[in-house]
Amino acid sequence: MNRKLSFLLFVLLTALLVACGGGDTADTPADTPADTADTAETTDTAADTGSEAAADEKVTLTIESWRNDDLTIWQDVIIPAFNKEYPNIEVIFAPSAPAEYNGALNTTLEGGTAGDLITCRPFDASLALFDAGYLASLNDLEGMSNFGSVAKSAWITDDGSDVFCVPMASVIHGFIYNKDIFDEYGLTEPTTVDEFFMMLETIENDGKYAPLDMGTADQWEAATMGFQNVGPNYWKGEEGRLALISGEAKFTDPEYIAVFDQLASWGNFLPNGFEAQTYPDSQNLFTLGQAAVYPAGSWDISLFNDQADFELGAFKPPVTNAGDSCYISDHTDIALGMNADTPHPEAAKTFLNWVASSEFAGLYSNALPGFFSLSNAEVSIDDPIAQEFVSWRGECDSTIRNSYQILSRGEPNLENELWRVSAQVINGDITPEEAGQQLQDGLDAWYTPSAEAGKVAETAVAETDPNMSGSLVIESWRNDDLVIWQDVIIPAFNEHFPNIEVVFAPTAPPNITAH
Repeated sequence: MNRKLSFLLFVLLTALLVACGGGDTADTPADTPADTADTAETTDTAADTGSEAAADEKVTLTIESWRNDDLTIWQDVIIPAFNKEYPNIEVIFAPSAPAEYNGALNTTLEGGTAGDLITCRPFDASLALFDAGYLASLNDLEGMSNFGSVAKSAWITDDGSDVFCVPMASVIHGFIYNKDIFDEYGLTEPTTVDEFFMMLETIENDGKYAPLDMGTADQWEAATMGFQNVGPNYWKGEEGRLALISGEAKFTDPEYIAVFDQLASWGNFLPNGFEAQTYPDSQNLFTLGQAAVYPAGSWDISLFNDQADFELGAFKPPVTNAGDSCYISDHTDIALGMNADTPHPEAAKTFLNWVASSEFAGLYSNALPGFFSLSNAEVSIDDPIAQEFVSWRGECDSTIRNSYQILSRGEPNLENELWRVSAQVINGDITPEEAGQQLQDGLDAWYTPSAEAGKVAETAVAETDPNMSGSLVIESWRNDDLVIWQDVIIPAFNEHFPNIEVVFAPTAPPNITAH
């Protein structure tokens, strides 16, 4: 039997059984984007039903996160909105510095002092926490019906059996620039790599502003806003990312060396002393109007809106040649999970169901422009720069960061290695060729590529095709349920997948072997 069809049927029929079963359980049908008004009502009802005990007593929940830039938004906007409906659940947003988050979280989880709710990195980092028993399975969380397969792909086990974080948002990479500086020099947004460097040279030759604003002291920006930003145009997005996992590509291949070649050239246009420049230093330099172009993640938009007194612009990563296909890093970035050892699981599920609602999707996307909701709910984005970023989805193919799925499960950790070598290339400490070789040597030390791993990765992030066709037969001892399956469950499934024929073929109970 086709594994994809079998898994698809399992997921959808499980959702249907949850929705239909139990006389006291609130109905929670899966929504479509057109049902956004109903989504909020349904999810809120489900949250109420699942947390009646928590609603009667004062409970405090603590959220662990790396998003320290968002503290004010959570305190002033998001948590107050939640408390309008759930005044007896106090929520404390307690972020760590981004570079310290993983280590600090692991320490508190191991020591039993971590918060009730855990902000989840995508793919391997959070999967490791789930496998270690630190994150709870959220298969029974009603609000999960508000997310599609791609949204959940970064927080689900390889076999698809457990989802463990509620998807919140993706982020998109590109460049944010100071429009006043561009106007001063008569510059236009570059579309090719040659135009990009000609623009930087124009600003550099005058000496008034830093052409490109990034430091390498923290290292992660060099990989995240450098390598992962411009790289997809070289390795062709998902095609290249999956080829690394399957072993068809290596970091020593020309397309990866070309990315490091570009990064090596960045050092000529960065601020003086960029080797000691931290992430907050870069943000400050840009908002003070002293730099022209900022290699960005869309998460920076909110801070720049608050602190910059000039008009912002944005352009997507330039391609090598005019007319080339473009690729953007549209990364499933952030989700929220439940500490398996929280003393308040019902209250935590209440909050997670609210995070899964259409109300939260709209609130989060506009309170934090640049974080793009992964919910099925339709969300209108008000911020023009955030809207510019998300518009690139219609112009380019999307991919995710190539170090996050499968390839960072061993040591040396590929994500951390990318931080290190990307910073060293920009600093001029190693050559592009040395960077590629070091990455590949580190990966070869623990990872054995396989076509099967590539298929797992591709299936996890693939949208389910509603035109998929095939036939499935279900074996069961529940012959009493034949009419229900024929008249209710299978027709509901076929509304979504009309080309998949499902036959429910029960046997009398004594003929089924007990397990």
